[in-house]
Amino acid sequence: MTFNKTVFLPVDPDAAFALITEPERLRRWKTVAARVDLRVGGDYRWTITPGHSAMGSFTEIEPGKRIVYTWGWEGDAGLPPGASTVTVNLEAVEGGTTVQLIHEGLNEQQEASHAEGWNHFLERLVLLAANGDAGPDEWAAAPDPMNELTSAEAALAVAQRVLGGLDESHMALPTPCADFTVAGLLDHLFGSIASIGNSLGVKVADQPAAMPEVRIADAAQATLEAFRANGTDGTLDMGFAHLPATLVANILNLELLVHAWDFATATGQELNVSPALSDYVLGLARNTISPQMRGKSFATETLVAESAASMERLIAFTGRQVAGI
Repeated sequence: MTFNKTVFLPVDPDAAFALITEPERLRRWKTVAARVDLRVGGDYRWTITPGHSAMGSFTEIEPGKRIVYTWGWEGDAGLPPGASTVTVNLEAVEGGTTVQLIHEGLNEQQEASHAEGWNHFLERLVLLAANGDAGPDEWAAAPDPMNELTSAEAALAVAQRVLGGLDESHMALPTPCADFTVAGLLDHLFGSIASIGNSLGVKVADQPAAMPEVRIADAAQATLEAFRANGTDGTLDMGFAHLPATLVANILNLELLVHAWDFATATGQELNVSPALSDYVLGLARNTISPQMRGKSFATETLVAESAASMERLIAFTGRQVAGI
């Protein structure tokens, strides 16, 4: 079975090629996280939605014209990495570029499910090319099933939307995180993600000159990929102590989602969080933030109305003041 669809993008072929190959642009319409080694024989790993990562390698690359790569799903015996082939052909036309996507090597059931996925994401690609923003992806909002790693990937998707709205004019602004400006909180968030990556055996490279979204997203991708490979059994050496891997995953969730709220609040941005995600991370917070941590890493829990949404209750539990409460 083969899926074959063509869409029109109001951009030139080089810009269209960038949209389908570069991690920074892939994250805007198709992936939560993306690692790409763009060369013939190079591989990729794209977290399409939390808990679902596609993997394969590039077999043909003609910038601005064509790209071919193998495709399969991490951990899926029915369609493992490399089991099928995706071809994308680009053609310059009046006013823009046509993008033809052909997915071969699928059985009937796989073709049906992939058709649903490709239709969803190609629609987002068209929106991005036309409007500059495809909007938050509802498919990434509330993983099912929810666990410490799928929730962290969903929290990363939330954080990236906010980080993408930061620029140099925001760096000196204060944040709800005491003693941190936006720039300082970015450094803190990167350091937290990198230290978790280091405990998993990954050297997370810093890119302090990169845009905030790129800097944090690339660090989080490497750390989450390592977490997927290592799992959440056993303990991790965090340098200051050996901690249960599940506890470290909880911390990663809090770092991503709570600091997304900090950045959004500091810069006046809207924060789009599924109640299912904030409910789950609130549960993780209650299992992570002990009374002994109050006054050190976290302030005393603040009061919140009984009718408050779970995101507000999460923020209050971390010691931050919720507006209007």
